[in-house]
Amino acid sequence: MKKLKGFTQILRTLPIAAGFILLTGFFGCKNELPENKEVVTSIEVSSPEEVIWHIKAVHPEGKLLDVKALDKDGKLYDVKAIQDSDQRSFMDIKALSGDKTFAVKILVSGDKYTRIKAIKDDGSVLDIKALSPEGDTLDIKGVSRSQNIIHIKAIDKKGKFYGIKAISPTGELNDVKGVKLSEEQTEMLIMDHAVYAHVKALPQAGSISNDRNWHVKAIHPEGTFIDVKAIDAEDNIYDVRAIQDNYQRSLLNVMALVGGKEIPVKILLSEDEYSPLKAITSDGSLLDINAITPGGDKLDIKGVRRSGNIVHIKVIAKDGSFYGIKAISPDGELNDVKGIKIMKIPLEQKINGHEVYAHVKALPQAGLLPLE
Repeated sequence: MKKLKGFTQILRTLPIAAGFILLTGFFGCKNELPENKEVVTSIEVSSPEEVIWHIKAVHPEGKLLDVKALDKDGKLYDVKAIQDSDQRSFMDIKALSGDKTFAVKILVSGDKYTRIKAIKDDGSVLDIKALSPEGDTLDIKGVSRSQNIIHIKAIDKKGKFYGIKAISPTGELNDVKGVKLSEEQTEMLIMDHAVYAHVKALPQAGSISNDRNWHVKAIHPEGTFIDVKAIDAEDNIYDVRAIQDNYQRSLLNVMALVGGKEIPVKILLSEDEYSPLKAITSDGSLLDINAITPGGDKLDIKGVRRSGNIVHIKVIAKDGSFYGIKAISPDGELNDVKGIKIMKIPLEQKINGHEVYAHVKALPQAGLLPLE
């Protein structure tokens, strides 16, 4: 059994590119349509090795909208990305019902935008929708194609597109995209449904948009945003933003917006276990940087650990657990908020009388999310 388990693990870690080549060659050489009825056969969800990622639509104002599957009677089902190995490069998207999962696919359609459905094991389909806090239901469709990739968006009443993302319990983020492996319009048949493309969670590739103000948020393990704000001595609350001032997203300044001015946010030199984040005004006043929960609780945000030139910044919850801090563009791109060390000594510089340990910037996500 140990040998078999090791062999299975090797198979799981074969390069994804090889799988693409094999599948493309297979479908390209067949004239008849492959039919697969076992794909949607219900399988067990729970496994100690699985990590479940939340699927959300990202509103331009920095809000998350739930993404759900709905049956004809309006019953809701969760939609999740399933990480079942030590890779996050290519993850299945499934609708969940108890201990069963149903495949989510883009179906062949003559409409302007392609339909996205979950296919149950009896052949019935579930709609995939984004749900706003106000009770609006937004269509989720494949809206455009770039070679092998189908871009999937939520569409609001005005026709505006919202990105669809997979968010891990620790705040990592992948794009949700359609993946097309065949040049034929129909990839396969599932329960008599013609599948145009497969729906997967892939690492972000970035964009060349120039969205100046990125929202800065903490990400709760349950897949919700928590506001990050600057607070002065009189308890006035100010927005905190990452500022993109040209067509690059590799290193964005994190600032507090106070009275029409952008105030730098820094990690201060401290003898405490965790280093405090503060915004420093031109007159030397300090503003606290806190996460504010929907219930009004203020949570500390600190530099908690250093890895070389990087200082990891986290919200510290009431129970002592850490939440990641992210910068989210209006288009749904996501960067990590980190401390940056340039100097090898603790003191980086002095700003208006305050000793700075590290600079606070928004950087593209890096690294692999290990299995829990």
